[in-house]
Amino acid sequence: MRADRLVSLVLLLRQRGRLTADTLARELDVSTRTVLRDIEALSAAGVPVYAERGRHGGFSLLPGFRTELTGLNHDEALALLTAGSGRGELVFGLGSALASAMRKVVDALPEGHRAVASDAAQRFLVDPESDLLSRRTAAGDETSGTVLTEVRRAVLAGHKLRVHYAAAGEAPRWRTVDPIGLVTVRDRGYLLATRAGEDRTYRLSRVSAAEVLPEAAERPDRVDLDRIWRERSARFLAGGEHLTVLVRVDPARREELLDTALAVRAEEPGADDGWVRLELTFQDARHAQWALWQLGPDAEALDPLSLRRALHDRAATLATRYADPSAR
Repeated sequence: MRADRLVSLVLLLRQRGRLTADTLARELDVSTRTVLRDIEALSAAGVPVYAERGRHGGFSLLPGFRTELTGLNHDEALALLTAGSGRGELVFGLGSALASAMRKVVDALPEGHRAVASDAAQRFLVDPESDLLSRRTAAGDETSGTVLTEVRRAVLAGHKLRVHYAAAGEAPRWRTVDPIGLVTVRDRGYLLATRAGEDRTYRLSRVSAAEVLPEAAERPDRVDLDRIWRERSARFLAGGEHLTVLVRVDPARREELLDTALAVRAEEPGADDGWVRLELTFQDARHAQWALWQLGPDAEALDPLSLRRALHDRAATLATRYADPSAR
C-alpha cells in the first residue's frame, strides 16, 4: 500500500538522515520515479522533505522534525508481538524495555485490531525452552542486569569501558577496553572491543562488573558488526589447538551434535543411508571424543583416525567390563 510506503520513507529519512533517490528506491523496492512522486506527495501533505543537490546531495527531513507514525498494519504488529514473545527478550538486558515497547505496539493499533493481533500472537511459539523430547535447550548466559546496562551504555555512548573479566582458566581482573558492539549467538552474548589497539572479544557471562568511563572510546564512527564477527570467528577457528572432525550422524541427532561443536565447516547429505555428513570444529580431541560419545550408535567419526581409535578403545573397555551379565 502506498500509505505504508510513505510511512517507511519518512522513517528511513528520520533514522538515517540524507539519502539519495536511488538508495530510497532500493530500500523500498520501487523505482526512482516512484520515490520522486512519493517525495512530492509528502511535501504536499506538509512533511518538510527538502532536496540538496550536488555530489553528496539527496533528500532529508528538516532538522528536529518529529511526527507520530503509529500506522502499523496487522502483519507488522503481529511480527513485533511474536518476536517479543520469545526468549530473545533477555538479550542484553532489554527485557523490560521490550515489554514496554510491546505495550506501545498494541496501544498504537486501531481499536478493532488489538484483540485480533494479541490473540494471533498467542498462536505462535518462538524458541521454547525444551524440544519435542522434553529436553531443555541450552541455557543462555546469565549476566546481571546492572552489568548489561553499563556495557550497553558504553557501547551506545561511545565511551571507554572498565570490566572485571575472568578469561577461561584465569582469575578475574580489571580491563579497560574500547567497546565496538554487542553480538548474541545461540543465547550467548559477546562484547566486541579493542584493548590497546588489539581486537578483543569478551563473553558477557564472564563479566562480573562493569563501569562506564568518561573518556571517549577510540573506535570508528561507523561499524559493520557482521563483517567483524565473521573475521574474528575465522581467526578464532584458525588458531589454537582446535580439531577438525569429519562425522556422519543420524539426522534426528544432528542438532544435538551441532550444539556441542564450536563451528560447522561443511555439511552434505549422506549417499544412501540418509545420514548427514558434517565437518565440525571442536576445542580439542577430548572435546570431540566426549561430544560423539554422547550420541552412541547414532554418530560415527570418520576422520581423524586417532579419534576413531580413541572411541574404539573406550567402547572396547566398556564391552569387556560388561561382557559377563552375572558379574557383580
